[in-house]
Amino acid sequence: MWFAVLLLFLTVLGAGWSTRLVPTASTVWMKPLLAFSGAYLFTLTITHLLPEALLLEPDDMHRIGYFVLAGFFGQLVLEVFSQGVEHGHVHHHTSHAGHVPFLLLFSLIIHSFLEGSILVKAPEAGTVSDNFYAILTGVALHHIPAAFALMAALMLRLGSFRRALPFLVLFALAAPVGIVVSNYVVLEQLLTGGLYAALLGFVAGNFLHVSTTILFETSPEHRLNLPKLAATMAGTALALAVELL
Repeated sequence: MWFAVLLLFLTVLGAGWSTRLVPTASTVWMKPLLAFSGAYLFTLTITHLLPEALLLEPDDMHRIGYFVLAGFFGQLVLEVFSQGVEHGHVHHHTSHAGHVPFLLLFSLIIHSFLEGSILVKAPEAGTVSDNFYAILTGVALHHIPAAFALMAALMLRLGSFRRALPFLVLFALAAPVGIVVSNYVVLEQLLTGGLYAALLGFVAGNFLHVSTTILFETSPEHRLNLPKLAATMAGTALALAVELL
């Protein structure tokens, strides 16, 4: 469990720190990574999250559908404030220079917290769910372009890496805090009364929105692009392969 906390924290810090080494003005290199992570998240949602949520609520599957819809459209609302940073949008405008984009940061923290919150122990004492490492991998991959885009936006607004770093740390802590809260504060409540199934459905809706947006945006002209196609197929294959691990 603490491995997951450390991995997600360091993934965000590492991706944000890379803005000191990689020019933020050109993000062409990010598109294959986005295609890979988007395909992985989409496949993970269809083959892992939704089936698990439905299995946890076999007598009331329609209820899970409502939470999936809530998560999908809830993510749409969050992106009004986050400006698409969740899927790697790097904004280069300099409006509001010197001001911290608190709404953007808050929406990203909420999104990340929810992602971490579904990484919980299974009802069997001491074990983790079959989907734990698959979900962990997807969240980590998803956070790489998000952290890079966030740090690029913060540096543009605040003028320096040093001033932007504390806000990157806040984002880096969001998913780990979600893990800790779910596993050590509300675990018993989550695993009773169908709450975990509802949470899985809600986050699955989030993932469906983010992943499909990523996949559509990486090919806006609907042209065949071999690097993006290869990245998409690789992301799908990896999500399917975790079944065998």
